[in-house]
Amino acid sequence: MITYVEGKYAELTPTYVVVDINGLGYQVNISLHTYEKVLGKTNGKLLTHFVVKEDGQSLFGFFDEEERSLFKHLISISGVGPNTARTMLSSLPPSEIKKGIIRGDAGFLKTVKGIGPKSAQRIIVELQDVLSKEAPEGYLDHSPKNKTAEEAISAMVMLGFNKLQAEKVVLKVIKDQNQDTSVEEIIKQALRMI
Repeated sequence: MITYVEGKYAELTPTYVVVDINGLGYQVNISLHTYEKVLGKTNGKLLTHFVVKEDGQSLFGFFDEEERSLFKHLISISGVGPNTARTMLSSLPPSEIKKGIIRGDAGFLKTVKGIGPKSAQRIIVELQDVLSKEAPEGYLDHSPKNKTAEEAISAMVMLGFNKLQAEKVVLKVIKDQNQDTSVEEIIKQALRMI
């Protein structure tokens, strides 16, 4: 089992990096999330996961343990292979994917290319409890605490925005405003920010 690779980045692309370790080049498949973290560096360490399939072997690399752990969870689900998991991690930050799964937001997961309604529901059903238990205390404390915020988020969702995006914008509006702001005013300001 290869747990990590550390060496010089001989080649760096948005989909893979070639890590030179004492003259031996390892091609490591990466997500855009990892690519952004290692861009501009000439050497470093990548955590890895080795995948063996009938048609070949692949090494996947990750900048941090959160991303690698989520990747392992995702590929444990029937119908979600390593390339689909990598696409998810390239499309959305790992923390946002986790929050979406924990909240049961299938619409948010369906925004990823290759994830349909059935796959999104399967991911939520199989990982919601697991990720909830792993999440640190207060992980979802950014959820709305008051009725005004909940109503504004609900209205934004009805207007067609995904729940996580609506929640993020509404919470920012409420943070910048005083407590007496009406639901309508919060929605107006949130729509201007999107």
